[in-house]
Amino acid sequence: MKKQQTGFTLIELAIVLVIIGLLLGGVLKGQELINSAKVKNMAGDFKNIQVYIYGYQDKYKALPGDDKSADKHLTGGVLATSGAQGNGVIEGAYDSEDGKTESAMFWQHVRLAGLAAGPTAVTDTNYYPTNADGGRIGVSSVVGNTAVTVLSGVNGGISGAFIICSEGVLGKFAKQLDTTLDDGNTQTGSVRVVTKGTISIGLTNDNVLDSSPYVVCMAF
Repeated sequence: MKKQQTGFTLIELAIVLVIIGLLLGGVLKGQELINSAKVKNMAGDFKNIQVYIYGYQDKYKALPGDDKSADKHLTGGVLATSGAQGNGVIEGAYDSEDGKTESAMFWQHVRLAGLAAGPTAVTDTNYYPTNADGGRIGVSSVVGNTAVTVLSGVNGGISGAFIICSEGVLGKFAKQLDTTLDDGNTQTGSVRVVTKGTISIGLTNDNVLDSSPYVVCMAF
């Protein structure tokens, strides 16, 4: 009497392994696409803020946040009460949540001007924008702004009138952002990567850990 087969044949095992390999490959590819989309989204944040500033200047001959006539230019516009309005400097830290500062009022002004989407009331819980990882993103002037303390030596050796910073960015994304927007070196050029709460000229690529969060700043 012929014995009943109780295991898998080599062909069946090979088919199962091929299927598992295809599934794993699909998952990894999907994650790669998600990560690429996230970096692209973050890079877009940096580029969009530049458009907001230049668009506002072109329309009102003033800087958003620093506009001393924002209450006249914009319906519902409110003037910042901290700093010297109209002096060509967006004062206040990039991550300021004090609705009196120019860097905080920046968002109301560009939104009321129709350049950006989002709440216009500083008391709204979603007023301050975040990046694709949920970290705060903001902008301020470099020269003439005493609140710029992200980079040492005033601007860390980078040139530009304004600085955009995006925080809570994982190291692997921070390095990709530098490659996308600048020279691929996190300690040189117009894009720098720093540790939140630590003032420096920027970390070297080797010191930026893939799974740790950082602040990515770009001057322009």
